[in-house]
Amino acid sequence: MTIQHKENPQRGLFFVEDEGDVVAEIVYAKSSDNILIIEHTEVDEALRDGNIGYELVHKTADYARMHGMKVSPVCPFAKAVFDKKPEWADLLA
Repeated sequence: MTIQHKENPQRGLFFVEDEGDVVAEIVYAKSSDNILIIEHTEVDEALRDGNIGYELVHKTADYARMHGMKVSPVCPFAKAVFDKKPEWADLLA
């Protein structure tokens, strides 16, 4: 599955489409103080046995690191993933 990315100056999302329908997504906002706020993660029930939710969080963390941003994982799923990844501790706001 290919993870795609869309964003505007204030918001963005990483997502996966299947036949034109979004089947997995992670939604974030960008604050004025260079913090990427992960607001929501959703994965279609049929895909929950895979690692797509983790992959979305990973892609978001990579994006933040590449752009010199900190991350505030407000979404409970994203926070749980960050809690399991001590190598991402330096990204946390």
